[in-house]
Amino acid sequence: MVPALRHGDALVVRRTERGRPGAVAIVRFGDDPALYVKRLVREVDGGWWALGDNSIASGDSRTYGPARVVGRVLLRWWPRPSRVGSIVKPAGDEHAADV
Repeated sequence: MVPALRHGDALVVRRTERGRPGAVAIVRFGDDPALYVKRLVREVDGGWWALGDNSIASGDSRTYGPARVVGRVLLRWWPRPSRVGSIVKPAGDEHAADV
């Protein structure tokens, strides 16, 4: 979805199966359990025609067919915070990671 969204952007999403043309949505293609962020173009038989904003590097309805809407993107944070905080490492736990 570059340039509208970048890898790592945080999104606020409303779970819904409804869409509207032009909306950015979370979708699924066929039986694939993966979630994709795509722009809805139009309703078609079997779901929505959903395209990525970067047509050169985007797997979307042109490849996978109609998509099923899982949620609609309401908001994105950009620029994303560089550091929100860190997890306090318990004494002796070298495996705890910073966030």
